[in-house]
Amino acid sequence: MESIERYSHNELENFTKKVFEAIGCNKEEASTAAHVLIQADLRGVDSHGVARLSGYIRLWKKNRINPKPNIQIVHETPSTAVIDGDEGLGLVVAQYAIKLAQEKAKMAGTGWVAVRNSNHYGIAAAHSMLTLENDMIGFSMTNASPLVSPTFAKARLLGTNPISVAIPAGKEKPVVIDMATTTVANGKLEVLQRKNAEMPEGWAQTQEGETTTDPSVLKKGGAMLPLGGDRVHGSHKGYCLGALVDILSAVLPGANYGPWVPPFVAFLNPPEDPVGKGIGHFLGAMRIDAFQPAEDFKCHMDNWIKTFKSAEAIDPKQKILVPGEPEREIEKERQKKGIPLLPAVVTDLLQMAEEFDIKFIQPISKVTTATVEK
Repeated sequence: MESIERYSHNELENFTKKVFEAIGCNKEEASTAAHVLIQADLRGVDSHGVARLSGYIRLWKKNRINPKPNIQIVHETPSTAVIDGDEGLGLVVAQYAIKLAQEKAKMAGTGWVAVRNSNHYGIAAAHSMLTLENDMIGFSMTNASPLVSPTFAKARLLGTNPISVAIPAGKEKPVVIDMATTTVANGKLEVLQRKNAEMPEGWAQTQEGETTTDPSVLKKGGAMLPLGGDRVHGSHKGYCLGALVDILSAVLPGANYGPWVPPFVAFLNPPEDPVGKGIGHFLGAMRIDAFQPAEDFKCHMDNWIKTFKSAEAIDPKQKILVPGEPEREIEKERQKKGIPLLPAVVTDLLQMAEEFDIKFIQPISKVTTATVEK
């Protein structure tokens, strides 16, 4: 059984910050970008954490990421805005957008910000959760590289297009929904490739539209499948959700949509006939007291959470969970024991450390792959 190493989340975040500074980001934005990435690792979404760092660096080398963006509001009303991210790191641009949405919500009750000309923004929850401390409900979504076929189709027209909604509670922990609109996130296929493992059926299809268990199928012209996997299991609903994200995140602000979305991988060039600018995001904030007193709402949220968690389980050994709870449990453990990194990820980080003359950090412990949650 393979043994992998755990690293302190604080030290890993500091190393990541130094890498972003090395490509030209100022200290504040490098810190923001690093924090968003490490949040993914802490929450168990390993596919979107430091495993993605080398991908951002490769895009920077291709002049597809601007480390010093001039983020601008190009259109706004009292409750809405459109932001041009100037090809900056989506990790930074989306944080700017959700903060602006909250400022508008303070004045108008709700705030909605659509973003164009951005890049991959990490996990959606890293942005929606910023609203929680202000007694607001946060919304976060983004379109992504076209790797997904609509129901019944062969062509790759949509991204994994995640949706996140963060809802505060009182004494209970907040409800945090963070989900791809596909059966699984693309990063999970990448993790399986690193482990040389097969994937379950229903995650992706071959170029001819046939089912497969090969996690490298995308490299062979295949496509991921919408949430549900096939029509019988509701893939048309996953298709609708992915379409909604694409329209709000890209068509609305003037970003690239559908097959024109720039690929995350640097070895593929963006389409030569873009219909917009960069990748798009859509973020929002709703002030709870725009609907009812915040304390009343949070009291009812506590009751909602306790009611659902107390539901009788089919299997007595299976605990009933509410959205965000599995990630919160993983985060608690990883803050204490460290973040486990696959050898392939460590190799990438060591190469970056050497390239940018940054001292890499030492592991704090080892763990077998069988104990890694995601």
